[in-house]
Amino acid sequence: MIGSVGSYSAAQTGGTSGLNAASATGQVSEASENQGASGSQGGGTLTISTLASQLAASASRAEERDKTLTRSELADKAKSILNHIVGDSYYAKKSIHDSEIPNTSDPELLSRAKQATAFVNDASRGGHSIKNPFSGLSREQLSNIIYDDSGTYTVNERHAAWRESYDQEEAWREKVAAQAMAEYNSTGKLTNFFKSVLDHFKELPAIEQAQYPKDYASDLQSKIDLDFNYRTHKAEGKDKDPMSLIEMLFEQSPQQTNELPQEPKNTTDSPTVRSNP
Repeated sequence: MIGSVGSYSAAQTGGTSGLNAASATGQVSEASENQGASGSQGGGTLTISTLASQLAASASRAEERDKTLTRSELADKAKSILNHIVGDSYYAKKSIHDSEIPNTSDPELLSRAKQATAFVNDASRGGHSIKNPFSGLSREQLSNIIYDDSGTYTVNERHAAWRESYDQEEAWREKVAAQAMAEYNSTGKLTNFFKSVLDHFKELPAIEQAQYPKDYASDLQSKIDLDFNYRTHKAEGKDKDPMSLIEMLFEQSPQQTNELPQEPKNTTDSPTVRSNP
């Protein structure tokens, strides 16, 4: 009945803008531990990790990008970038990406790039022996790495960040799908499910939101407002009388009345740029 509710999730929008240096420092704990980076304070001097500094700069670039590009331009840019770091273009140049070395003498950056390459190659073979250098970062931080085409990160680092983002999205989808099934079994509704999906969507960065249909949020909100009961086939939304399925049908426009409403399914597609890691 709702076997594919995960398709309502949002991977990448009403999201927040960039992170500043302080917030970046506060949210790179696990990734910093992977690289031996520090964000501690000692002797009155605050040491900000290299990754935190990079994330702050990436956030600033993302904020500027989001201000200057339209939604459709953001979507086009995202599609092009994802093809470069996880699509056909990436795999066509895999040997080049594997041999890419950051233009730096910083041992931390060199080590992280090497770890990212080792991780993506191990993960592509189904392995789990090498840790993702960006494990534990927030979705926004990961997005800022993935879509940063300034050359700050190697392609394999951005690919590793995408894998972490993908895993976080899949974990959320599994959780919300289970909650949706429980809600339906208990009440016959999916209203709370739609609310969860909309909240999730609004938290995503703008460049990820742009990859979804333009009416994605409004469609979810209409479902929330309708508060439809799929067992009684009645809309129970506030400020309206309960409507039967037939009454709902006749409220639709002439172009819509040739199709009967059905139980929830994949009525809104997720971005098609995602591929299995």
